[in-house]
Amino acid sequence: MITIKIQSSNEEVRCESGQSLMSALIDAGVFIENPCNGKGTCGKCKIRICEGTLNEPCETEKKILSPEALISGIRLSCLVYPQNDLLIELLQEEQMDKILTAGLTPSFDYKPSLTPQMLLAEDDFYGVAIDIGTTTVVAALVDLKTGKELEIASMINPQKRYGLDVLTRITYAMERPNTACEELQNTIVYGLNDLLDDLMEKINGSRTQIHEIVVSGNTTMLHMLLGVDSRVIGKSPYKPNFISAQLINARDIGLKVKEGTLLYCLPSVSAYIGSDIVAGIYACGLHKKNGTSLFIDIGTNGEIALLHEGSLLSCSCAAGPALEGMNISAGMRAQVGAIEEVTISEFGIITRVIGDVAGRGLCGSGILAVLRELIKTGIVTKKGAMIKLENMEPSDYRRKYIHEDGKKRSFELSGHPNPISVTQSDIRQVQLAKGAILSGFYALLNEVGIGMEDLDEVIVAGQFGAHLSADSLIGTGILPEAVRHKLTYIGNASKTGAYMSLMSTDCRQDIEILAKEIAYLELSRLDGYERLFSRCLIFD
Repeated sequence: MITIKIQSSNEEVRCESGQSLMSALIDAGVFIENPCNGKGTCGKCKIRICEGTLNEPCETEKKILSPEALISGIRLSCLVYPQNDLLIELLQEEQMDKILTAGLTPSFDYKPSLTPQMLLAEDDFYGVAIDIGTTTVVAALVDLKTGKELEIASMINPQKRYGLDVLTRITYAMERPNTACEELQNTIVYGLNDLLDDLMEKINGSRTQIHEIVVSGNTTMLHMLLGVDSRVIGKSPYKPNFISAQLINARDIGLKVKEGTLLYCLPSVSAYIGSDIVAGIYACGLHKKNGTSLFIDIGTNGEIALLHEGSLLSCSCAAGPALEGMNISAGMRAQVGAIEEVTISEFGIITRVIGDVAGRGLCGSGILAVLRELIKTGIVTKKGAMIKLENMEPSDYRRKYIHEDGKKRSFELSGHPNPISVTQSDIRQVQLAKGAILSGFYALLNEVGIGMEDLDEVIVAGQFGAHLSADSLIGTGILPEAVRHKLTYIGNASKTGAYMSLMSTDCRQDIEILAKEIAYLELSRLDGYERLFSRCLIFD
């Protein structure tokens, strides 16, 4: 057994022969950023080797890490396989993201699942409404008698150690068919137990006072929560093991509540239109609106629903993790130190940073803001290429921001001591996400024979969408200018839908009916979709 000592804490981690350093750190509960789940593609799991010897860096490391970084001992922990004891330095610090907990809540009649005797009893009865997202988890403690939301608790989804997106976690399950299902379930259940503790401590209560729990989430997260095999969602024909609502004893999956506490999971539509989208559609009343409206929850996947002539049609497009700050060279989650807004002009670069500290990287809204400015200033062309220095006048103010290294070009947002650059590859990642989302919009509109100008409203929901300005959405071409004044932001509508289901059995039944009424359009099977996607890559 090999011993890995961590310099800052003197903590010792055991590593088996043939095990990657990243895997050993994760097994020991040490925070290490790993969006690609150890595939060596994201470059986020950097550590520094202080003492000990290693094999020479592989070609992947040489491609991702600079020669200076390699000389200083920096390596990618997912590609390091220790053969003797090491002393390492962690280069990352786990911080809490800005997590969106609030959302628009419509008026509705309370009808909780309490008996008349419970309603008249003096004892307190609490419920918990939970939104389990791929990235974040939000839980609200509710007084079931009054409907009052007493406390809110949130956390980063602890399953992030297995990858920051759904497909990476499903891949993890495919690679470990005998153990991953239980491992993934235990991880989220332990996290939920911590959230329940947090909620009850805030009111000096006990988890035994929780009467019912309602959960909203995407289809994969619900499978993993209930310990159901999620691998079928990641391979054709992408048929989940369940999409209907689920009602079980909460203790059956390991939640530490009283015997008889029920866990209700809201229904989904398909493998990639989950109960979070159904809950959001219900919460904003999309299904009851007149006219034509588009609903979008932008994240690793872009889930979209179109209401037209009283019918609902949905689709899901793989935007990828770029819009959440991942797969970006200087990308990070929306936490302290993340640049979230940028302005570029001849007078310089102005940034807004979460926490009002020195910028450490770019979160999703930040990378979109940079790209918006690069397009506006002509540094990036409509095809997504960064302008060459040879095509610029010597007096052009933009020259000082562009760095060329052979054929590689980058835009330098800031220099020493915190250098942050945007590369051509970063632009391409966002361009692909933009193409995926916009093509999803047009595919739905084309299916019913209307155009963007026919939309009465575009509703933006979710954690990431709440931080996107109209300028960024339109300036990067994710949405056209025609809808600038038609945008409505509704916040965490998934949690709102869970809250409404907790407080009303009628709402619960309505949502179950609604889920069956939402049609699903599989984009990959559409004739001409590849041509549509290619057109949507252009920055108009």
